[in-house]
Amino acid sequence: MKIKYELKKVEKETKARLGLLHTNHGTFETPMFMPVGTLATVKTLTPEELKEMNSAVILSNTYHLWLRPGEDIIHKAGGLHQFMNYDGPILTDSGGFQVFSLAKNKEKDIVEEGVHFKSHLDGRSLFLTPELSIQIQNKLDSDIAMSFDECPPASATHEYLRKSVERTIRWAKRGKEVHNNPNQSLFGIIQGGAYEDLRKFSALETTKLDFDGYSVGGVANDGESKEDMYKAIDYSIPYLPEDKPRYLMGIGDPIDIIEGVIRGIDMFDCVLPTRIARHGNAFTRYGKINLKNAKYKEDFHPIESDCDCYACKNYTKAYIRHLITCNESLGGRLLSIHNIRFLIRLTEELRQSILEDKLLDYKKDFIEKYHQG
Repeated sequence: MKIKYELKKVEKETKARLGLLHTNHGTFETPMFMPVGTLATVKTLTPEELKEMNSAVILSNTYHLWLRPGEDIIHKAGGLHQFMNYDGPILTDSGGFQVFSLAKNKEKDIVEEGVHFKSHLDGRSLFLTPELSIQIQNKLDSDIAMSFDECPPASATHEYLRKSVERTIRWAKRGKEVHNNPNQSLFGIIQGGAYEDLRKFSALETTKLDFDGYSVGGVANDGESKEDMYKAIDYSIPYLPEDKPRYLMGIGDPIDIIEGVIRGIDMFDCVLPTRIARHGNAFTRYGKINLKNAKYKEDFHPIESDCDCYACKNYTKAYIRHLITCNESLGGRLLSIHNIRFLIRLTEELRQSILEDKLLDYKKDFIEKYHQG
């Protein structure tokens, strides 16, 4: 079957939604945070550890898996679920974000047929089209595939974005036409920067294609302001169907997740929790902390006393700091466990606040504490 979204409740004071996402690999509550497993693994963590964190959907990357080990090998293995031994739902992104960052000359490399770029591994010339992106994802056999879209820079002009949005819609249609995995859902992506007219046009035209879900894209670009990010959501959401899931791509900052939920977003993903973990950083209720700081050398308390993750239940900041400063991989593993669980626990609390119609109170309390740090 394809995924199915069931809307259970809309919070009284906001656009926040409580829902259920039915998939071939179980039913899960939304809003949810999705850990990123770029190369068919959430860095340093096992599927069993992800389950202990109450992880639901995880994300893998089409571009990277296309290059290594290749979609045919994963297909022979029985698909991504078998290949990586994860029995929960998996979402694959289209590869667009990576491809556009590798395309050097935007005017020459981005053509109507697709995108020319060079491999980040060996520099060889590659060409990715909307059709090929979908065909790769069909073989990966993820639960959710993403349409191939153009990812314009935050600084793009209205005229550039208009042409980009129109091309993305044409690409979405081409990808949908070749999509042939009956058990895999396909999401469309809304673009348009922080321009209300372009977001409305993108949403209206993309929803005409009747995808299984919709993503608000173009909000995780370098140089984009928080204000523009929130505008992009606000300008897109009114035109998306209530009976389909809404996904905000590439967002993992705790406050941004809260703001996204308030605006009607159901799904989030980001590499942030594992990336900052590898550099010794941890999310806490009182802001991010850097365990490389000398003040944690003799701190024999957990990262957070009320956290239920494996790291907080078993180890101290002093010990994790020791691991990080000695370049022991266990340090990054423990911080990754904590950071992912922190964001998943955040969405659990957001769901409870929606249920009780207390989301704005939750936001106020969370932000006050987070900024204290």
